[in-house]
This record gives sequence, C-alpha cells and structure tokens, in this order.
Amino acid sequence: MSYFETGIIDIAYLRENSFLPSEEREKKGPVAVIECIQEIPCNPCVSACKFDAITMDGINGIPHVDFAKCTGCMSCLKVCPGLAIFIDDKSKAKPSVTVPYEYLPLPVKGGTVTLLGRDGASLGSATVKFVLAADNVSRSSLISVDFDDPALCEQVRNIKVR
Repeated sequence: MSYFETGIIDIAYLRENSFLPSEEREKKGPVAVIECIQEIPCNPCVSACKFDAITMDGINGIPHVDFAKCTGCMSCLKVCPGLAIFIDDKSKAKPSVTVPYEYLPLPVKGGTVTLLGRDGASLGSATVKFVLAADNVSRSSLISVDFDDPALCEQVRNIKVR
C-alpha cells in the first residue's frame, strides 16, 4: 500500500528514492534525513542549510539531501514546519536520532523515553542525550535519543515521555 492509502511512509520507498544515506555516509557522522514526500509550497529547509546540501525543483518540489554535503548541523530540522526532518547518527558507539517534538512535558536529559516508529508503534526505550527547547528559530523542541541498535536510526521518528 502507498503512503496516500495508509498515511505511513514505507521505508522501502525511502530507500528506493534515495531519501536515506548510504551505510558508508552514515558512519561518517550525523546526517539529515528528510521524509517530506508531498509536493507542497514549502522550502525553509533549503534556505536554512548553510552547506547547500538541500535542494528542491521549484517551491513545490520535494526536498532532497546531498548527503556528501550534509553535516547534520540541525539547521534544517529547526525550521521544518512539517516535522519531516530527522538527524540520524550511526558514527558513535551508541547510535542516535534527533527528532522534532511538540508536546509537554519535555523529556529531561538522561531520562528514559519510549521510541516510536512511523506508525506510532513502540520500538523500545532509549536515553535522552539532549533537549533543545523551542525558541524563536526552532518551531519545535529537538530531542536527541541514543540506543544500542543502529537499525533503529531509520525507524525512530518520535518519542513518548514516560
């Protein structure tokens, strides 16, 4: 089934359409993963990227990341109104994902949260690495969590505070 039928982006679709970085790139450090697949007039991620790593074919295009240029700096994640950008980092002993988060209460650094997949199902638990509260630049708070299984990087897309 397609995203338009289920409302859930299929990971195979993301791989087939180059929305995910290669394993080789993932080992080099944090990288932005943009799961924005609808053609809507939106481009703050393109404007926010200081490294010209995000491009679109016109204002209604779908953003694509040049993973060779991306540093995982989170500038794009901070401004995305669609909560469609995540920072995956498989370069450290404990892989991590930084997700946009718009709920209260915010988790606390060192706390334990439940990891959620694209469909909202629980994927286990993780430790909160850092919390950046929303401000004038960030539309959402940014929460980074780390865990043991590197495969979770491309699956975790939200968290639940316990």
